[in-house]
Amino acid sequence: MIPDKQSIAEAHERIKPYIHKTPVLTSASLDEMAGCHMYFKCENFQKVGAFKARGAMNAILKLGPEQLKKGVATHSSGNHAQALARAAKILGVKAYIVMPRTAPEIKKRGVKGYGGEIFECEPTLQARESTLAEVIKKTGATEIHPFNNDDVMEGQATCAKELLDEVGPLDFLLAPVGGGGLLSGTALAAHYFAPQTAVIAGEPAGSDDAFRSLLSGKIEPAQSNTIADGLLTTLGDKTFPIIRKYVKEIITVSDDEIVSAMRLLYERLKIVVEPSATVPFAAVMKGKAKFAGKNVGVILSGGNVDPERLGKLFSSQS
Repeated sequence: MIPDKQSIAEAHERIKPYIHKTPVLTSASLDEMAGCHMYFKCENFQKVGAFKARGAMNAILKLGPEQLKKGVATHSSGNHAQALARAAKILGVKAYIVMPRTAPEIKKRGVKGYGGEIFECEPTLQARESTLAEVIKKTGATEIHPFNNDDVMEGQATCAKELLDEVGPLDFLLAPVGGGGLLSGTALAAHYFAPQTAVIAGEPAGSDDAFRSLLSGKIEPAQSNTIADGLLTTLGDKTFPIIRKYVKEIITVSDDEIVSAMRLLYERLKIVVEPSATVPFAAVMKGKAKFAGKNVGVILSGGNVDPERLGKLFSSQS
């Protein structure tokens, strides 16, 4: 069932004891550069360093005792992996996490730190899914999909709800898009709680499957030619219909534009935001004419980036 207004509000109350109410930051200098008024919802300060803490916590809290006994399982490049491992630890159950061998080490360390058991696989969707199927067959664990899950989407929607509760209706609200869990949740929250707010997605040009999917009307395969490692997946059959119906537009940005935006956030807001999470802000900077003079919400979805990698990205533009 697609989450409705009441279920999103209930999810927010359900997960409140287990998440941060993340801050909303503003910057006069960034507003001047972009030509609009921006409100940055800083999920890089969330538990596990990303919005994924919301959806994973909501989904696991809705499982029954018999399901919890056998644990939970998922495949993820990192942030959902950490979020589910943390949620499982809180409830005292096992978490089995399938991760591509190329996943950032900071995210692997996070999963292990929360007690999750990692099963590495090749960095393809087919490898992720086949490895996960083997793990579930062996353990009997319940799959908590990183995005194509109604309870996960319901939890992710609480991020936009929280922002809108704090700053009121916006002209535009931007989120990144990979599998579409955050974007579909954001779109639903805006539809229910601020229907005059237009939702726009940011997507890497090197992995623009969501952009192509909206054009073709069907789910297109993902590419992987981008530094935004958290967005390297296709839309799901649950997320795509919501995005088609409620998302106004998808703006694609280059890796250079992503790194420039990361640097601006670091210099002006003094915060570290991972490449995937910087994409919506990069989209605002690219589409200045569209957002001129408007009130714009920007969800900064996470901050899990290796310090060494951050240095390399910034030095590449020096």
